[in-house]
Amino acid sequence: MKLIKFLICYCLVLIFSTNTIHAQTNNILNTNKVENIGKKTVSQIKVDSLDTPLPYGYTSNDDVLWSKVVWEIIDLNQKINHPYYYPTDLNSIGTDRLSLFNTLQTAVNSSKLEIYEDAYFKEKRNVKELKSIMKKICNNGLPSTIEPKDITQFMIKGMWYFDKRQGELKYRLLGIAPLYGFDAGTKCENEVARNQWENDNPQLSVEDYPRPKLEKMNILYWVFYPESRQILHDSKVFNPDNSVSPITFDHLLNSRRFSSVIVREENVYQNRSIDEYTKNSIFQLLEAEKIKESIRNKEIDMWNY
Repeated sequence: MKLIKFLICYCLVLIFSTNTIHAQTNNILNTNKVENIGKKTVSQIKVDSLDTPLPYGYTSNDDVLWSKVVWEIIDLNQKINHPYYYPTDLNSIGTDRLSLFNTLQTAVNSSKLEIYEDAYFKEKRNVKELKSIMKKICNNGLPSTIEPKDITQFMIKGMWYFDKRQGELKYRLLGIAPLYGFDAGTKCENEVARNQWENDNPQLSVEDYPRPKLEKMNILYWVFYPESRQILHDSKVFNPDNSVSPITFDHLLNSRRFSSVIVREENVYQNRSIDEYTKNSIFQLLEAEKIKESIRNKEIDMWNY
């Protein structure tokens, strides 16, 4: 009976979301003025209010037979992760399509989303402090800002757990954090160094300028993922197979449609990261694969047991 109710709810959500998408697309086919493009009717707005992310089912603590929390890095330079990175320039494409960072940052700036200092969500981050990291006036008087194109990685925190009632291994996303390599102050220094290099090397092109060495990626802030689901559900991702039926960021992340590398797991050593006990980059990747394989084999081991 519960399964039937779940399927009915899922179909209703799918129908409402599909109607909303087609209504937005058909608007440009039925308008004769530029200013009316994207405007919704009262009925369309009403349908949008019913368009919510599919809720997580209730999981009792007694049903969790085993669990492990892991931290992963999503590298946006990989082609499979490009839907999270683009678009980076809203002037050329409009505001109806946003990158993952733009979606989160817009919600943070409008106070619709709380941000935290760490992955345990104990202390909230000051938005004023965040602005000082993201924007600074350089010595030449020009502003330097961390832009969406500067966010090339995301760190996610999630829990793998075995649901003994359902008899399967499941994943629940708990937190997400944008990572940046240079703050606004460092970008100022790099810009000054680049201008000096161009003056000293007029015979060379801009493409010959050596890119600054990135020492460490820094966490901008953490977001508690369940709080951001509605925001990420409202933001649509371009679907290259069918542009009339875009996908939501919430769907992409919950279905794990991305490539990632495990960088930390919960452990007895204060949840230390892999690079704290393995310095060689090759061995770090091997350790990450070892952790991933142990999680994947856990479900098989449960059935064998």
